[in-house]
Amino acid sequence: MGGSARTGPAPLLVAVAGAVLVTLVASGCAAMPDSGGITKVELSQGSADKNLQARVFPVAPGKGAKPRELLTGFLDAVTADEGYETARKYLTERAAASWNPDAGIQVLSATKIPLDQVADADTKYSSTVSGQLVAKVDDKHSYLLVAGQNNNVFDFTFVREHDGDWRIDSLPPGVIMNETNFRNSFRQVERFFYSTPDPSVPAPANGGQEVLIADPIYLRRRIDPLTSAAKALVSGPSTWLSPVVRTAFPTGTTVDKVSIDDSRIAHVQVGGADLADPLACRRMAAQLFYTFADQGKGQVERLELRGQRGSCTASRTDDPAVGPGALAGRLPVQQYYQRADNGALMAADDGHTGDPVPGVLGKPHASGAPVLGAVAVSRDGAQAAALSDDGHQLYAVPLQAGAATMPEPVLSSPAKAGAKDDGLASPSWDGRGDLWVVDRNPQNPRVVMVRGGKTYTAPVDGLTGQTVQALKLSSDGARIALVVKSPGVNGSSLMFGRVEHGGTPQAPTVRITGVRPAAPSLVDVASVSWSETDQLLVLGKEQDRPQQLYYISTDGSQSTDGQLQTGNGLPSSPQSISTAESRGYILAQPSPVLAVAAGTVYRLVNNQWREAQLVDKARSYFYPG
Repeated sequence: MGGSARTGPAPLLVAVAGAVLVTLVASGCAAMPDSGGITKVELSQGSADKNLQARVFPVAPGKGAKPRELLTGFLDAVTADEGYETARKYLTERAAASWNPDAGIQVLSATKIPLDQVADADTKYSSTVSGQLVAKVDDKHSYLLVAGQNNNVFDFTFVREHDGDWRIDSLPPGVIMNETNFRNSFRQVERFFYSTPDPSVPAPANGGQEVLIADPIYLRRRIDPLTSAAKALVSGPSTWLSPVVRTAFPTGTTVDKVSIDDSRIAHVQVGGADLADPLACRRMAAQLFYTFADQGKGQVERLELRGQRGSCTASRTDDPAVGPGALAGRLPVQQYYQRADNGALMAADDGHTGDPVPGVLGKPHASGAPVLGAVAVSRDGAQAAALSDDGHQLYAVPLQAGAATMPEPVLSSPAKAGAKDDGLASPSWDGRGDLWVVDRNPQNPRVVMVRGGKTYTAPVDGLTGQTVQALKLSSDGARIALVVKSPGVNGSSLMFGRVEHGGTPQAPTVRITGVRPAAPSLVDVASVSWSETDQLLVLGKEQDRPQQLYYISTDGSQSTDGQLQTGNGLPSSPQSISTAESRGYILAQPSPVLAVAAGTVYRLVNNQWREAQLVDKARSYFYPG
């Protein structure tokens, strides 16, 4: 470990701790101080720590420690698995009382601290922590990417106290961490909120089916994670997601106690919420249950919620219609492909080659009929969207036996035939039956929603000169992934946005808001697909690297906890990838990732890419949505 010497553990303990650090660093698991700081590390056997096993215990400031040593020790201490008790020992009494570590986290690629230039006669000293800011975590625990190269400097002031020891007397609010320590100390979890009603959906649908939507946050890995998650849930949704979700918990709800018994039943005691109404109680319990089920990964089978008045329980089978991904599609998950020889749309599964879908799209291309390009099947399997091969027209086609002819197009683009990257592209269905498409007409680029055969332009807030090239809707219809292109820049980038509905059934309105960058290291995005209710699988590439698969969370961060199973390399130059959001059960195995390369279909099964044994040559292969 680098940095200045410090008074601390005996030499034997230093040697042991260093040996453990070396072992854990080799597996990518240890907290990594950038400079100085002796930290005791031990292995944790907890199931929640299967990917990051380093447990960090801080060391209190040593007698006679200089400011730089104090600062490195303080930065180490805030990563500890015990809260901030030891970290406050590095502060003066005044600073310890005023410092709020929960004000947020500044995540730096690395932290740099200048060498001490303090004299023996000094009683006050100033120093800094600097580094490139890569992300922030706000006071609601939401992760916010910071784009671009930027060097941030954070000021610290030290004073010499009456006993002659230095202490930190003023410091920035919140916590500063390097990226490695952040990943070791914090993990992403999902809390769940109900989708808001769509006022433009006719009664008696009352805004359409309500479902739970994931809101990713970052919490301490090993400091009472379930209680932390429950408290974060009752405090309300993130600023970004709040316009499209609502909570059943009244303002002022507190979490008083959380425990789990041997039967995998979680018991939660809350205050400030009246649970006497059975419906209201069950709605709160469902939010808590799915929040715990996501975090516990099988450790919670049922939840019991209690208050001063009333109690209720929740489990996965209570009301699956509102569970996460309830609108993602039918089970078992269906797969579809277009035959390369005659354009017929086929329905298949993992064990069968495929059968023609009912209706006109299942028939071979007829002479004189429009040649079709991209096809997307609705999540309920009742209809399909089809683009003409030149990108001029969009068709909404019923998948019914009686539909023998192609309907009139629901949307046409005046884009010039044959022009590169012009015309309609990327049809996508949400789980409520709305169809979405990108119109890349250079004179009027736009995103369009189709509902009931009528089209509505969806303005995209926050794009400065950029144009949308492709999109993918989440099943709940509240979130959208956008592939955008910037003028004068080769390649494309990924963004997330909210979908906000308004107006009336007679005059619906829709707008894409809160657009923010995702995975800024990707310089070109070829294909995106929702793989869970809270993340995308993206086919893209980083600068000077080959094409690869990436899991990207809806907060824009790249998943690092689980190794992405990409087998022995991607098939050569895949044109597209597809995954299924439908799961049915939070621990169920996901459907295989599908990839199409040079007309050959591959499935990623048990970490191995396998060529699908199809009698037909496929032009495309995909899941509903």
